[in-house]
Amino acid sequence: MKARAAVLVAFNQPLELRDYPVSAALGPGEALVRVEMAGICGTDVHLWKGELPVPVPLIMGHESVGRLEALGEGLSRDWRGRPLAVGDRVTWASSIVCGECFYCRVKRQPTRCVSRKAYGISYCADEPPHLRGGHAEYIHLRAGTAIFRLPEELPTEAVVGAGCALATAIHGVERCPIQWTDTVVIQGTGPVGLAAIAVARQAGARRIIALGGPPHRLELAGRFGADVAIDIAAASPEERRRQVLEETGGYGADVVIECAGLPEAVAEGPELCSDGGRYLVLGQYANAGSIWFNPHIITRKQLEIRGSWGFEPRHVDRALSFLELGRWKELFAGEITHRYPLTKAAEALETVRQWRAGKTVLVP
Repeated sequence: MKARAAVLVAFNQPLELRDYPVSAALGPGEALVRVEMAGICGTDVHLWKGELPVPVPLIMGHESVGRLEALGEGLSRDWRGRPLAVGDRVTWASSIVCGECFYCRVKRQPTRCVSRKAYGISYCADEPPHLRGGHAEYIHLRAGTAIFRLPEELPTEAVVGAGCALATAIHGVERCPIQWTDTVVIQGTGPVGLAAIAVARQAGARRIIALGGPPHRLELAGRFGADVAIDIAAASPEERRRQVLEETGGYGADVVIECAGLPEAVAEGPELCSDGGRYLVLGQYANAGSIWFNPHIITRKQLEIRGSWGFEPRHVDRALSFLELGRWKELFAGEITHRYPLTKAAEALETVRQWRAGKTVLVP
């Protein structure tokens, strides 16, 4: 049997469709999943641009839902301890860590594991078993993957709509907590920004101000809980700062979260914080370049600045639980505005690159 995949064969070049053999035999603890829906993340655009050191050819895709086709010996329960069977609808954490290195054991920073590998990012498609990314008809999961069986009442669209963004935002806010009644500014209204708005609202933020665009994403920001949405295309950095100060009584925000993935946003963010405020850099998941920055802002304002990288299986667990609260599953499912078959993966990636969608997915 063969499976078709959308493949990155060269940076800044159209994706190609290729067929790969589906392994007939699974090793202990492995799983074969038929992909039902896979998201296209902003990180995929960075990968396509060559802004991270990844192997090519590469099958991208690290936020997926599918059905179990086969289970390797010894794999009988998911990460939560629930039984697994062929036909179950599942999702999975995108990365695997070693659990033994300095960062895993001593520093307790497993997202910085020196051996960490992520589906859709770390695996060359030329190397067996080839199918290590979600932008394909099947994916071959390694032993040790944190698999989550999905309850029937949780729609596939909600899980993929939330994608890696919700788990990323949950991890980020864990590292830079939002306190009850804080005022919060979110820089960026893509999937990570919308997820950060949701997490901030659920955490009890008093007022949320979103900076982003284009207009359809600002409208989504309002649905997700932003009290004010400022179009960055219609306001200069100085005007944006003036509006944020006006909305926060002249002080700035208690917490500012960068979700734009643009280095320029990091230069602007600390200026939007109040004195004694907290700044979370969440969106810089690729080497998109350097910026000029005046460190005097940090000392003068006595700021706390935190970074956050990726997420752990426990954050995926929390994200799935988050989707069961209130209307969040409907909101994240509604974030999906564009669906493409695998044969139009290159067009789907371009849609994301041009910021023309809320959330774009592939439906193999």
